[in-house]
Amino acid sequence: MKVKNKKDLFDIHQQEELNSAELYRRIAQDAKSDRERETLLAMSKDEQQHAAVFRKYSNRSLKPNPVRVGLYRLVQRLLGYTFLIKLLERGEIKAVSTYREEIDQIPELRQIIQEEEKHEDLLINLLDEERLHFTGDVILGMNDALVELTGSLAGYTLAMQNSRIIAMAGLITGVSATLSMAGSGYLSSREEDSKNAVKSTVIIGLSYFVTVVLLIIPYLLFPAAAYLWALAATILIALLIIAGFNYYLSVAKDRPFQRGFWSMAAISLGVAVISFAVGFLVKHVLGISL
Repeated sequence: MKVKNKKDLFDIHQQEELNSAELYRRIAQDAKSDRERETLLAMSKDEQQHAAVFRKYSNRSLKPNPVRVGLYRLVQRLLGYTFLIKLLERGEIKAVSTYREEIDQIPELRQIIQEEEKHEDLLINLLDEERLHFTGDVILGMNDALVELTGSLAGYTLAMQNSRIIAMAGLITGVSATLSMAGSGYLSSREEDSKNAVKSTVIIGLSYFVTVVLLIIPYLLFPAAAYLWALAATILIALLIIAGFNYYLSVAKDRPFQRGFWSMAAISLGVAVISFAVGFLVKHVLGISL
């Protein structure tokens, strides 16, 4: 980020700290335990104090940015407060390097850096969102849908060569596979005496079906003869889903993004290529034409 002078830099840091303080305060209102609430409020207080330090040097009185706060709150509602907080902490960790450049001129920065570095470890130990416990179910449903349906659609594309027929076949396959996947998930959870067998089943089924719908959409939008373009769009959507989910995991669970992305992408695309070849062989060897 380019700034004109140090005063502008202090303004930016002050604004970011104020935004974080307000967010932590609001997130604390949604915390499910007193311990989490107290931790978040303490962090909010820290950020307020950091903002006060920068205010001494900027000589400006700022307020939290309502647009930024609102957007982050939307992220919280969609992806959870653990994801949001750890996303914010990533930004603060990047800011630490900037703070270090001024540490000799601003004595208070040493304490600010120590507190910022402490926040992330504290949050990892305290924040325990329910939705993170079901990440494995989401991965199971979504990954199976990506592998199975991307492969099926690739095979159907060469065998049927009509985007409407492919969409119909894909939807039938997807719905049947969703029910089968959900049923298998329920039996597996019940066998393990899981207290959340039903919820786990619903999550697996929903993640599978939502992925199915997203992958089939191109075949419904493209003309019947543009089946290859529909397949290309479906593969692109599959890669975007994989990228989005692995980014979520990289933030929420501190997992390496690239390793997760490339492993899932390789499996999905590998199956698609093999199924594409199978569709070609089935069409020409059996002489079936639709």
